[in-house]
Amino acid sequence: MYISGAINTHLTKQHKTEMIRYIYNHQNDDGGWGFYIEGQSTMFGSALSYIAIRLLGEGPNDGNGAVDRGRKWILDHGGAASIPSWGKTYLSVLGVYEWEGCNPLPPEFWLFPEALPYHPAKMWCYCRTTYMPMSYLYGRKFHGPITDLVLQLRQEIHPIPYHQIDWNKQRHNCCKEDLYYPHSKVQDLLWDSLHYLSEPMLKYWPFTKLRERGLKRAVELMRYGAEESRYITIGCVEKSLQMMCWWAENPNGDEFKHHLARVHDYLWLAEDGMKMQSFGSQVWDCTLATQAIIASNMVEEYGDSLKKAHFYIKESQIKQNPSGDFSKMCRQFTKGAWTFSDQDQGWVVSDCTAEALKCLLLLSKMPEEISGGKANNEWLYEAVNVLLYMQSPITGGFAIWEPPVPQPYLQMLNPSEIFADIVVEKEHVECTGSIIQALLAFNHLHPGHREKEIEVSVAKAVHFLEGKQLHDGMVIGEYASYMGRLVSAGKTYDNSKAVRKAVNFFLSKQNEEGGWGESYKSCPSEVYTPLEANRTNLVQTSWAMLGLMLGGQAERDPAPLHKAAKILINAQMDNGDFPQQEIAGVYMKNCMLHYAEYRNIFPLWALGEYRKRKTGVYMKNCMLHYPDYRNIFPLWALREYHKRVWIN
Repeated sequence: MYISGAINTHLTKQHKTEMIRYIYNHQNDDGGWGFYIEGQSTMFGSALSYIAIRLLGEGPNDGNGAVDRGRKWILDHGGAASIPSWGKTYLSVLGVYEWEGCNPLPPEFWLFPEALPYHPAKMWCYCRTTYMPMSYLYGRKFHGPITDLVLQLRQEIHPIPYHQIDWNKQRHNCCKEDLYYPHSKVQDLLWDSLHYLSEPMLKYWPFTKLRERGLKRAVELMRYGAEESRYITIGCVEKSLQMMCWWAENPNGDEFKHHLARVHDYLWLAEDGMKMQSFGSQVWDCTLATQAIIASNMVEEYGDSLKKAHFYIKESQIKQNPSGDFSKMCRQFTKGAWTFSDQDQGWVVSDCTAEALKCLLLLSKMPEEISGGKANNEWLYEAVNVLLYMQSPITGGFAIWEPPVPQPYLQMLNPSEIFADIVVEKEHVECTGSIIQALLAFNHLHPGHREKEIEVSVAKAVHFLEGKQLHDGMVIGEYASYMGRLVSAGKTYDNSKAVRKAVNFFLSKQNEEGGWGESYKSCPSEVYTPLEANRTNLVQTSWAMLGLMLGGQAERDPAPLHKAAKILINAQMDNGDFPQQEIAGVYMKNCMLHYAEYRNIFPLWALGEYRKRKTGVYMKNCMLHYPDYRNIFPLWALREYHKRVWIN
């Protein structure tokens, strides 16, 4: 927005003020900023945050010393030239870094024939849609206007004069605080070969024609992706990169204007300021909140809310495939799926599809005066088609966006230093578990439709889940709901070793207070790490409660559940809200995500399920609920009373 001038035409003073407030609010004590808001300071977070507040109008000495401290952190850690490769692209476009310091991203890659094992369409969708605009910008060596502010930033973020930097040496330079996934020697050899051999050749005719074709293909793919997503694109990273590309391609063109019109879809004002979200999580939040409300057994009181949610979920289902010959544009079929956000965005997300299908099935069992009109069965069938399509025929696990690509060795070519497992689509525990539950629920209400396929699919998926459990009972991923997925498939504490190990794992991690709390550090390290001082986190406590209840803990010994429920009840504020605590989401192992609604959804869900299990008695220690008791025994007692009064 800065290089185009739109920062002053499409962001008001109030927008800028709130964005600056957000960045200041999340500055670490050492002066730097993290890759995510709770993380240690990194060059990626620090350099981009520092530049952002300067572009938004803050001076080099503003913020009561905050800008100075940010600059000091950057310089003390070697300067912005050590930013990871994604950051190098942003800085190059701005003009505070040189393209010669970037490892090659040749746009000719998009011309590869489909027969090759490393064809673009086989890449993980986020990887290809991110590197697509990056390759265009690299191929053009594009940068914005070199303004006075850009010249000032060149002086502020580099420890030596800009013209003295050896850019070639910066290609493999990555700040140690950022380095999560180091490049292999094979990768470095590949980048060096491209840099020293192919790139010089492409500057001369006739090889310049090949570059032109590569750039043209990248533009074709970007245009298709933008139009199919109504200019939301797949997410915030691609959105910003595409905006740079379209400004470089044609500053007066329609594409850049269309992109500008949807910038505000990404902006979110919260307690800590304004930020740009990934692309929204409307469907995801709606499906989870709906299930939490249903779990409360108080649906009559939430009828209006459930009707609205039901309508939104039905209308948000993707009703058609991408236009034209979508396979030639590196896309796959989408009809019948749900996205993470809304219908416009248009990209399949398997667990969002599963959770949405579960909601429609649950709501179909309620009277229409409570939940509204039922979904058409044909659209439920389309959703099942999508889910079955997302399963790996080899492992039985389910992927997120597109079917898994059984070429894990390609992960060795991961060009990013800050993410893991981004090159090809792979299976995930969370998606597999959600889909198991959705398919079983569908099969129960719609027997006969692809029944045998569903049975085989679920059996393979359960086998996949069981194989992902570690020796101590932990599962990398959303293991708090792990048991629910197994229990729905007929696994119990008595007949499943995996369920028993998971129950024991939960019980072993409950803190003295009665809650659970896990640090985000568990995700990148893949080692269970409690919160500092073994603090309780309400969302994670809710997850653990749900897992234990599904694992039959209420029937064996409800004491751990009683302690946890007491914590949740006492934590609720007067207005019904629960306090915001630590971050509770993660993506690609090293990117933490904030889901603001989790703090209310999961305590409600956990307490609803807990309440169901403590309203009767069985074997002294197992609570059961008999809804007709409230009518049977008053009637019985009053009838006996009436007899005796009449006799007397």
